[in-house]
Amino acid sequence: MNQRQLGNSDLQVSEVGLGCWQLGGDFGPIEEQTVGAIIETALDKQVNFFDTADVYGAGASERFLGQRLSQSEPRPIIATKYGRGGETYPDKYSLNNLRDAVRRSQDRLKRDCIDLLQLHCVPTEVVARGEIFDWLRTVQQEGLIRYFGASVETVEEALICAEHSDLTSLQVIYNIFRQKLRDELLPKAKENQIGIIVRLPLASGMLSGKFDEKTQFASTDHRNFNREGKAFSVGETFAGIPFETGVQLVRELNDKVPEGYTMAQMAMRWLLDQDAVSTIIPGASSAAQVRENVRVSELAPLPESLHNELYEFYQQRVKEHIRGVY
Repeated sequence: MNQRQLGNSDLQVSEVGLGCWQLGGDFGPIEEQTVGAIIETALDKQVNFFDTADVYGAGASERFLGQRLSQSEPRPIIATKYGRGGETYPDKYSLNNLRDAVRRSQDRLKRDCIDLLQLHCVPTEVVARGEIFDWLRTVQQEGLIRYFGASVETVEEALICAEHSDLTSLQVIYNIFRQKLRDELLPKAKENQIGIIVRLPLASGMLSGKFDEKTQFASTDHRNFNREGKAFSVGETFAGIPFETGVQLVRELNDKVPEGYTMAQMAMRWLLDQDAVSTIIPGASSAAQVRENVRVSELAPLPESLHNELYEFYQQRVKEHIRGVY
């Protein structure tokens, strides 16, 4: 597994990390044995970056990681998030609230100090006021966290966050279906030494190529109940593309997949070919998915001609279908 430096930090993160939203059961019921197999397989394949949040499974995702990683050597890097809890979102942010949330995450993760704390899609006006970054600096100085970053929904929010010189990372939605941020944000992040953590690299699994119009998801899975953005930003589900449209677009991509790659591996390799990207955090519902995902770190870069084709595909076929703030 290749590693890359995360922004201005001393953290060397695996190119392929593990997104841990699904470990909390928010994508449907998941057995503890399956969670264990996913985490152990990730460690075996040299994944050292695990991304979670305090609200994933109401803390269940953090607890699983704390149980499974507390004795691991070398010590894996855990990034968690603050800002979407019911006692906080959308307008109850404060230093004490943030500090208390961090301490609860520490308890669940079995960590005295959190490697990376990210703002979790907090409202734009909160980010713009700026005081929340002073609170992050305070808990950093108190030794509760090592570094801080922000998980954002829009390019506007990312650019506001990027004005803070001590910001370590930005977590963004970026994939073949959602390329807007390549023009302004990625160059800005690179210039300012801000690491880019890519969530939804497969557009909620759409770019795995495994879905069709008959695919069903559990009632508790956001790919079922949030398709129209009724629970949170529609961009967090299938990158804002209507499901049936996305299925058809993936079919059109099939002819572009190089020999020796799966659709998913092409999509993830496309991301890793961009030097502004620090790590991608695909989720996994099984150990087999972890093994398939991590292999992309070993694959050769895609030809420049294919990169050009995929950008043209986005411009001509995909862009018009994206819904929600972006």
